[in-house]
Amino acid sequence: MKIPLYQVDAFTSQVFAGNPAAVCLLDRWVDDSILQAVAAENNLSETAFWVRNAQGFDLRWFTPVTEVALCGHATLASAFVLFSCQKWPGEQIRFQTRKSGELVVTRRDDLFEMDFPAKPAHPQAPPAGLNQALRVTPQEVLGSAEDLLVVLDSEKTIKAVQPDFVALERVACRGTIITARGDRSDFVSRFFAPRVGIPEDPVTGSAHCVLVPYWAGVLRKNDLHAFQVSKRGGELFCKQAGERVKISGKAVLYMEGTITI
Repeated sequence: MKIPLYQVDAFTSQVFAGNPAAVCLLDRWVDDSILQAVAAENNLSETAFWVRNAQGFDLRWFTPVTEVALCGHATLASAFVLFSCQKWPGEQIRFQTRKSGELVVTRRDDLFEMDFPAKPAHPQAPPAGLNQALRVTPQEVLGSAEDLLVVLDSEKTIKAVQPDFVALERVACRGTIITARGDRSDFVSRFFAPRVGIPEDPVTGSAHCVLVPYWAGVLRKNDLHAFQVSKRGGELFCKQAGERVKISGKAVLYMEGTITI
């Protein structure tokens, strides 16, 4: 079996920045063990797999160790491959997912706009071990459907955080988002998810399903400019739209090849 493979840097316009995702084109679904093995072999934070359907594509995402319910950067990468490499006609692509419903990606010049579900966070007490794992004292801690949202005092503090990943893996959540007001943007963030095999994700679209409702409320504005200030870094253009969020970014092709199984 041969599987076309693309590697795309998402939320950036230059290679070696943003968040790398693998995109695999399938004629039909194969056993999940094969999908997981391919994702582990790719050893990127996410590998996307898609299969053509009547309206668009069925889409799934895998980390090196597990399938996830929603992934932003690999969705953006999938749309980029379809629009830029497969010459998809039109300006919209519809992805049907197993756990996050239908996701629509619209091409707007050099930006790819993703329509995702909003996931508002709610204040909660810090779970046991969080402060010690992050080695910082939060201003505020909120919980969402899967992830914690930890608010800190400045972009400088966000950049300086050096978590204890062994300790953070024991904290009861899928992932931990840390965030603060930005120096040159509305807000900045970083994302840690050692429980699903990703100590730090370079740029995390799904985290902005939580971040956008929070900052839209704090800043009282719906259009938001964001940076994820990981080592690779990434830029996102976001909009709060009721129960949905619009997350836009650029992407660039790094590699094209074939998997042989």
